[in-house]
Amino acid sequence: MNIIQILNKIYPLPDSSAAALKEHIQSVSFPKNHLLMHADKVESKIYFIKKGIVRAYADQADNEITFWFGKEGETVISMKSYVENRPGYETIETLEACELYELNAEKLKELFLQDIHIANWGRKFAEKELVKTEERLISRQFKTATERYIELMNENPDLLRRIQLGHIASYLGITQVSLSRIRAEIK
Repeated sequence: MNIIQILNKIYPLPDSSAAALKEHIQSVSFPKNHLLMHADKVESKIYFIKKGIVRAYADQADNEITFWFGKEGETVISMKSYVENRPGYETIETLEACELYELNAEKLKELFLQDIHIANWGRKFAEKELVKTEERLISRQFKTATERYIELMNENPDLLRRIQLGHIASYLGITQVSLSRIRAEIK
């Protein structure tokens, strides 16, 4: 996906606003297993995924808990850093070699003050991120691991082919052995 397609997927922008935003976005590439964002650090960049997959996780004791996957067309952001300028709780890692678009969060906030269309785009972006977070929370609280796996299988079947099972099990909140059992039952 090109950057204009990604931006317009969030909220359609007039050509002039899209061009103004695009002026501050650059293409970057990172290898597999690169850490894009670090927990306990204020992150100043926002990324849009052109190609590749990333995961967000939190360290707990001797374990990493994966709570989000991002793929082509999605945004990578530490919301706590973006909204409150405080250190985030997530580490975000590339699971494949990634081609991304990079935007400085402070530059985006400056553009909000200059262009109402970009400000509305930012509001819509934040609203959509809130809804996605709410859906993940509700899924985790009210659905069984089997239901969550089936949902992942139906909504993002490509992730199951591209992400190692250990990360998928962590995302589902189960062990890899339990994931293998669920996969066997479904087949």
